[in-house]
Amino acid sequence: MLVEIFTAICLVLVLEGILPFLSPNLYKASVRSMLDLPDRQLRIAGLSSMIVGVLVLAIVR
Repeated sequence: MLVEIFTAICLVLVLEGILPFLSPNLYKASVRSMLDLPDRQLRIAGLSSMIVGVLVLAIVR
């Protein structure tokens, strides 16, 4: 169980690092634009991302 958790964390780090590695300027612009969004909209985007992740995981597993 612990190995799977660490594997998942490592995969998240790899996926999170792809955009800044491939296009640092696009990454900076994305972060700047997120600063202008209201907290509610960011929370909804985060919740949506988590729900999609859980659903995809349930389908794959």
